[in-house]
Amino acid sequence: MNSEPTMHSKTIKSKDPSLGSYYILCFLRVAMVFIPQVGYIHPDEFFQSVEVVAGDEYGLEVTRTWEFNSTFPIRSMAIPYFGMKLPFGVLRFWSMYTKYYFNINLRGSYATLVFPRLLMVMLSFVNDWSLRKICEAYGLQSQFRLMTLASSYVMLVYSTRTFTNCIEMALCSALLYIVSDCMIHSNTVIYQKEFLEEKYQKAKNTVEKVKLFKLKMSLPSHSLNKCVLMATLCVAGVFNRPTFFLFGLPLVFHWLLRGMGTRTVSFADFNIRIITFVLSSIPSLVFFILVDSFYYGYITPAEVERLDISINNFVVTPLNFIRYNINPENTQQHGVHPYYLHLMVNIPILYNVLGVIAVLSFLVMLHKLASNEYTSLPRAQSFVGLMLCAIFFPIIMLSFFNHQEPRFLLPITLPLILLHAPKLKTGFCSSYPFQTKSFLKDFIYDHFLCTRMSSRYLLRVWYSTNIVLTIFYGFVHQGGVYQLAEHLSRQLEIRSATTHIHLATSHIYSMPQCFLNLPSSNTLLVNPENGQKYRRGKRFFLYEYGSTNLNELYSRMKAIIDSCEVKQYSSNQRYLLYLAIPSSLSEDLNEVFHNRSSVLLKHTQSKVFYPHLSIEAMPKLLGQHPCGINTDLDDLGDTCPIYAYDDEQQNPYSTGRILKQFSSLVHQFGLILYRIEVRKRIK
Repeated sequence: MNSEPTMHSKTIKSKDPSLGSYYILCFLRVAMVFIPQVGYIHPDEFFQSVEVVAGDEYGLEVTRTWEFNSTFPIRSMAIPYFGMKLPFGVLRFWSMYTKYYFNINLRGSYATLVFPRLLMVMLSFVNDWSLRKICEAYGLQSQFRLMTLASSYVMLVYSTRTFTNCIEMALCSALLYIVSDCMIHSNTVIYQKEFLEEKYQKAKNTVEKVKLFKLKMSLPSHSLNKCVLMATLCVAGVFNRPTFFLFGLPLVFHWLLRGMGTRTVSFADFNIRIITFVLSSIPSLVFFILVDSFYYGYITPAEVERLDISINNFVVTPLNFIRYNINPENTQQHGVHPYYLHLMVNIPILYNVLGVIAVLSFLVMLHKLASNEYTSLPRAQSFVGLMLCAIFFPIIMLSFFNHQEPRFLLPITLPLILLHAPKLKTGFCSSYPFQTKSFLKDFIYDHFLCTRMSSRYLLRVWYSTNIVLTIFYGFVHQGGVYQLAEHLSRQLEIRSATTHIHLATSHIYSMPQCFLNLPSSNTLLVNPENGQKYRRGKRFFLYEYGSTNLNELYSRMKAIIDSCEVKQYSSNQRYLLYLAIPSSLSEDLNEVFHNRSSVLLKHTQSKVFYPHLSIEAMPKLLGQHPCGINTDLDDLGDTCPIYAYDDEQQNPYSTGRILKQFSSLVHQFGLILYRIEVRKRIK
């Protein structure tokens, strides 16, 4: 890393091809927010932020998850409140005028999806800025590193989503820049101070000593540089996600360690830095605790007026988070994964060949450490040492938890690209990496590791993989869920308020109800005429059945429709019942309805949303699939018989059959909305 030529700001010109491509990718990152990306990575991108904030600010009917339960809250609302709730309030204010003058609704499903993502994409450029500043400080080439960062699907897709992990990534990047800048500043000041001290000791006359003493005293302070800012960032990061502690700990440790081992920095300085850092964190710590305590109702204005406040009136959400996740039985409910998943699977998923390079480089370093080759290892207080700790310390610590997801590793993006991005051009090894020669080592180096061989495919794999993953996670994975919510929001607008809509879903992610724009049925209202208090009746009912067996799903649909029929006959309550399911399961669903045809149910296709792919219901290469589609039992012959054909009448390799099979496969990348109704009994 340090062997790179010094780079001055004047060398960065817009005509540089890497920098020009970087600006195009930055524009693409912003543009993809407005398209918008209908892909749905994980339910937490909505249910830990937008769903809660939109419900609070707009008074909408939403699903408030257990994490925000006031009895034991584990999520802080301080950052979502100031980061999203206040901007949502401004949007609500402007919506009144745009609706009145231009008939533009800024509170619709599109704005609810795009506006928070616009805030996140603005925050994502903190990562770019931090990378640029670190490169300038250490004289590293920034153009290609910026290009690598911007071309990663982590930035194009993940960083624009409302994950708390994306906020964590931005805070870690800013903290990494601050620590890097403090390190180089301290090293410079310490070097100058020791140089002047040495000159002072060698000075022979008083005049020269006075001059050198004044120069030494004029050196800037460095020991407690940016301590308050760092402490505030760390507190914000921990309240955003308590796992920030694992990412921030090696960075803060390097900040505390600056200059240790030199004549001018002693162990007393180390202790002073720790004490100052802890004291500097107290104001922000109190602020976040107070915000959460007021939000969750632990402190009320009336109690403040009476000064009736005790220790029980405060809630510390990170402590609740730790208490919950430290119990393996709790984390098992969200999925159990092997300890090696982060290192061997999640890093390659996020960073493909760059992640493989990082892991292999780390393994090589461990091999050198085991071989007592200490001279070839980076110093603990060096820039490379800082980056290695920022990458692998949190990975190793997070691997001890039995629940592991790729997004948990987003904060290592910046140090990984800073350290390893140039290898995409130079290859795995620019020089012979082994201490001794052998036929096998020469073969591996000449055919896989050397620049001549590895540089041919690394960049191609990097770009092609990120393009594929951008399309997959940005537009295909669970892509029909948002489209389904948007469609239902329009149905709720045109339907009578006396008609209840029931939706059952299977083999898809949870649908955020904030996109339906329905007023909350829990809000207590007052009739202005008689002063009577009341609540709105529910118009929409959601039944989410996960990956339930289709026969069990049919039975549950029958139970729902029986209940709705009773209400319709007893109180004339009209209803509409829908079922949303991946189209890859439509053949199996048709078979279930056919086998259970004695029961008075029929299903008719209402709409198909493309593209959509549920990992829980992967498409089949061969199968019988609806083609029109009319899924009523009277028209079951209207299907695509892919595997059933007569050899004498149809050539299995004919163009028509291949196109038919391809059409059936494409159809399976959809989300079907079925209308479920009562039908007459078949005799």
